[in-house]
Amino acid sequence: MFNSSATGAGNTPSGSRVFRYEVMGLRQSQNTDRMSYPIRQSGSTYITVPYDRMNEVMQRISRMGGTIVSIQAMDANGNFTEKVTLEQSTTQIKQDTVEKGTQAREDSKPMTQAKTATTDVPVNIYRPANPFVGKCLSNVELVADGGIGTVRHITFDISQGDLRYLEGQSIGIIPPGTDKNGKPEKLRLYSIASTRHGDPVDDKTVSLCVRQLEYKHPETGETVYGVCSTYLCHLEPGADVKITGPTGKEMLLPPDEDTKVIMMATGTGIAPMRAYLWRMFKDNEKAANPDYQFKGFAWLIFGIPTSANILYREELEEMEQKYPDHFRLTNAISREQKNKDGGRMYIQDRVAEHAAELWEMMQDSKTHTYICGLKGMEDGIDAALSVEAAKVGVEWKDFQRSMKKAGRWHVETY
Repeated sequence: MFNSSATGAGNTPSGSRVFRYEVMGLRQSQNTDRMSYPIRQSGSTYITVPYDRMNEVMQRISRMGGTIVSIQAMDANGNFTEKVTLEQSTTQIKQDTVEKGTQAREDSKPMTQAKTATTDVPVNIYRPANPFVGKCLSNVELVADGGIGTVRHITFDISQGDLRYLEGQSIGIIPPGTDKNGKPEKLRLYSIASTRHGDPVDDKTVSLCVRQLEYKHPETGETVYGVCSTYLCHLEPGADVKITGPTGKEMLLPPDEDTKVIMMATGTGIAPMRAYLWRMFKDNEKAANPDYQFKGFAWLIFGIPTSANILYREELEEMEQKYPDHFRLTNAISREQKNKDGGRMYIQDRVAEHAAELWEMMQDSKTHTYICGLKGMEDGIDAALSVEAAKVGVEWKDFQRSMKKAGRWHVETY
């Protein structure tokens, strides 16, 4: 834990100096609530750091989703003396470490923060009062013949604006028309299904995975269709669309290339998972990200009703075939597969089936778990993992809480 007013000094000339970090984008969480510096929803946070703790503080800020905007050196009286770049500070730290006779550990990677700092997390570039107007480029059916419902992969041209986003974020869509009260329709949020570079990897598009909402009215029994999902699923190429955002920091991927990533998704909850997997394994995407070459392990457990509803099936199976040591795909097909009790196979049944492996992975501090899909899916997952945790005398909820505090448990359900 570090203090914004800390003024300790090292034993070297550099170590006696103090630096002020300007930081943006720190995540608000139970962890940061207990720390002694202020966290804001937006804007900058200023942290005063002694030289001998600079590397430690950089890594802490990176883990909490922050970006160091600037570093300024201060004298003993608290006056600013000069600006320092991230590259200068990390280089000096490495040099001084060697001079002290301590071998710099490769796995601490002091330059990681500099890499992360170049890509701030964009939020609300476009707001409902002034949305970006993009164009639909393509609208493709993802459900194969014989499947249930309709799910579309829709790609929008954003080349004429300033919309930027990261994997795991969402955008808002404002459908045309008015609601039942005669007011303009409000925006609906959708998880982004493409990487930051877009499907063509040219920084000009954003894609969504949208299921047309359809349900029976509880009183009349008539079929009701979702306003925005129906609008999007029937959108023609060339049509304008109002876009807001991006939003969200909860579902972002960690920058570590050797992370273990557990993904649990139902239906269109596959959207952020597709973005992660493209970033990890697609050749064009890997070429566009020389500073991020995934070397870890990703496991997707995907719940769908029928084989025809396995969204992005060819992509997923191609990745698993090409990278068998780094990607594993497990489907839970409820209307075609049976669980151990002879009932339908749901995602929680697959989690229970592989609970020992999942539990072992979660013990690794580099393992991140992502859950996306229908609200309520967490209950079955919690129940399955509670049984496994109890085998070693651990209360699942306590362990889950510790993962949340460490920023390793990510949930987005709707």
